[in-house]
Amino acid sequence: MRPIARRVRSLQRYRQVVSVLARHGFGGALEYLSVHRRLSLSKGELRPPEEPLESPAQHLRAAMEELGPTFVKLGQILSTRSDILPEPFVEELRKLQDNVPPEPWSAMRPVIEKELGRPLEEVFARFDPEPIGAASLSQVYAAVLHDGTPVAVKVQRPNIREVVELDLEILHDLASLAQRTQLGELYDPETVAEDFAFTLLNELDYRREVRNAEQFRRNFEGVLEVHIPSFYSEYCTERLLVMERLQGIKVDEVDALRAAGHDTREIAMRASRLIIKEVLEDGFFHADPHPGNYLILADGRIGVLDFGMVGVLNDDDRLNLTRLYVAIVRLDTHAILNVFARMGAFTRFTDRQKLARAAERIINKYRGRTLKESRFTEFWNDLTDLCRHYHLRLPSNLWLVGKTLAMLEGIGRQLDPDYDLFEVSKPFVRQLSKTAWLPTLSVQEVVEQVDTWRYLLREMPAMLMQWLQSVERGKVPVEAQIGATQETLDRLDAMITRLSLSMLVAAFIVGLALLLPATRDIPFGTTLTIIGFLGATVLGIWLLVSILKKKH
Repeated sequence: MRPIARRVRSLQRYRQVVSVLARHGFGGALEYLSVHRRLSLSKGELRPPEEPLESPAQHLRAAMEELGPTFVKLGQILSTRSDILPEPFVEELRKLQDNVPPEPWSAMRPVIEKELGRPLEEVFARFDPEPIGAASLSQVYAAVLHDGTPVAVKVQRPNIREVVELDLEILHDLASLAQRTQLGELYDPETVAEDFAFTLLNELDYRREVRNAEQFRRNFEGVLEVHIPSFYSEYCTERLLVMERLQGIKVDEVDALRAAGHDTREIAMRASRLIIKEVLEDGFFHADPHPGNYLILADGRIGVLDFGMVGVLNDDDRLNLTRLYVAIVRLDTHAILNVFARMGAFTRFTDRQKLARAAERIINKYRGRTLKESRFTEFWNDLTDLCRHYHLRLPSNLWLVGKTLAMLEGIGRQLDPDYDLFEVSKPFVRQLSKTAWLPTLSVQEVVEQVDTWRYLLREMPAMLMQWLQSVERGKVPVEAQIGATQETLDRLDAMITRLSLSMLVAAFIVGLALLLPATRDIPFGTTLTIIGFLGATVLGIWLLVSILKKKH
């Protein structure tokens, strides 16, 4: 009976979502997705309200607030995606508040005791039933352990996971419908929905939050100006956290900081080093950079809170960010577009010539300015407009980085009028640039690369044959269809063969160059490597001669 009851609840919730969106003027969009057919609704039920809309963006925000926590979180994430939504919608969604009326203590106490597996009094000497914070997914309470340690207790609202999972199913269904339209080709809503579901479900697992905090603690080991709160793992579960309670002043409360005797300029520098280190050095950063998550403690250290949402950047991501930084500082349009290409941002809808001209217009806007006069936030907004208009698709984690750095610049300028994000970033960029130009490869990494090329060499003939057979059958995996005559196939076969051999010669040379340092201590290692170079050279000369003969 449970699956049947869930389907009934799902259908009821689906109708509620559709009703709220239609009431706020989005019935036309739902009709475009043919939602009325799926739910057996009449088109009249999707008509917009008779009264004129004050602003579609305001109605979208109001609809998400009315639909509850899942949609509030979705709106907050979409507020970082200026490539998807126009700026008025982004600005309005940034106003979404995660503060909601708290659940009564009578509903929350049983949840806490169930997670602890014992009565409250056995764990806490004191427990204040009035929450010090209430969000859509959880509430936070102040308590004291029996040893006198003040702690904060974060607990999920009752049945919130079931509500979120139901809403995620509906969002996935709507994204699947949108994926079949032209909007789907442009914005890939299924991927957006999957990324959102992954992020939100991870945020609901507090054990992951503890692991994230431990990773931050390892990353900042020895950095005295940053404090990561301790977690009491024996009391932490999937739905409950017991952590060290930090007392401090929010990083954006400038007057309070000055009244307490803090140097706001120094705080701006510390906050900058913290966040830029996370992004460019560690590749593991706080993805919910709300000022309330950064407290200035009495001794001047920065206390970091809420590790539920994190962003992860691999080495390529960080190097691409460094290249983008250098290109921006040099005002080099060509280099910026090259970084976009490295990121795989171009889609089949991107007109590269128009994009290059538009990028040049933006760059000209900043020529003649000093770095201090050029705000990162202004440039980031120009960049996101460019991505939206020319259908560039940047990695989702890059948008989180942009949001984080824009927040950092905003707080930095509040704390210090002379704040310059580009200047603060220079030491980290300089260090990462050395890595980009002077990569260090271990023997194990060299072996792995050689093994990858060995696999590619072994599998390439079969893959090439499969592709040629697809061409012959007229099933070419590209947009243009090729007239598959035998002459065409012979020419294509010869062309691909020469291209493959060229790649193999280059791969041999690069691989041998990488192996050379590792073979110096091996008997006859250097000799064998030199023989390999000579063999690759002979193969290259033969290939060049065969190409020249073909031309003549």
